[in-house]
Amino acid sequence: MRMNGSGGLLLVGVLMLLVAPGSTARAEEQEIPKWAIEFEAGPVWQSRNDVQIPNDETGTRFSLVDLVGNGPWFGPRLQVSWNIKGRHGLQLYLAPLSYTETGQFEEPVRFAGEEFSDELPTEATYQFNSWRLSYRYRVVSGNKWLVWVGFTGKIRDAKIELQQGETVGRDTDTGFVPLLLVETDYKLSDRWHLLGELDGLAGGPGRAIDLALKLGYDISDSWRITGGYRMIEGGADVDEVYNFAWFHSAVVSAVWRF
Repeated sequence: MRMNGSGGLLLVGVLMLLVAPGSTARAEEQEIPKWAIEFEAGPVWQSRNDVQIPNDETGTRFSLVDLVGNGPWFGPRLQVSWNIKGRHGLQLYLAPLSYTETGQFEEPVRFAGEEFSDELPTEATYQFNSWRLSYRYRVVSGNKWLVWVGFTGKIRDAKIELQQGETVGRDTDTGFVPLLLVETDYKLSDRWHLLGELDGLAGGPGRAIDLALKLGYDISDSWRITGGYRMIEGGADVDEVYNFAWFHSAVVSAVWRF
């Protein structure tokens, strides 16, 4: 899934900023830990994953959803947050995502210079690992609301592979993707928080969106658990590749703050 549309999702992030109240009485600011380490995991489903490689008359457009189904698969994620000083912070994300499944095409397919029959099973591997480093600045810091904005440098480590007997077609892609970041934390009560995350950018031949909405509960000053929904959506329509995918995940996480 490489990096058009989806302006509405980006608007969600803007709206999250706009609804945050401007009143930020510093005497009642939420306490910000110096470090936070979060491990998130949950089942991942795909509702769309359309592929054509190359993106011309020599390639066949097909659906990995039709070939191997919707899932689910296991989706782990590790996030390390460092609040450097004042309102400035850095975040490191490690988010691998991959599956290998077997299915059968309904018609012959040409992929990555190879031909695949509709009479034999085909093993499909899809990989979209995401390694990200983000800078964020806390623009709202109050008793109820915390809001960060920033930018993300993302390394995309992607692969689509089809194998049918001795026939193997493969397309790999490793590249840099710049994204915009918005994060929110709304304090519902002493222990409950409503959390929002958005990393995304749309324009030109593609887009990339990573959006989450989670409910968090503070077990103690050091530990928080969360649960919610995450979606990853995007792709590219360029000469070499057509691939657009949409993944959904029900996630839970544990956060250690110190």
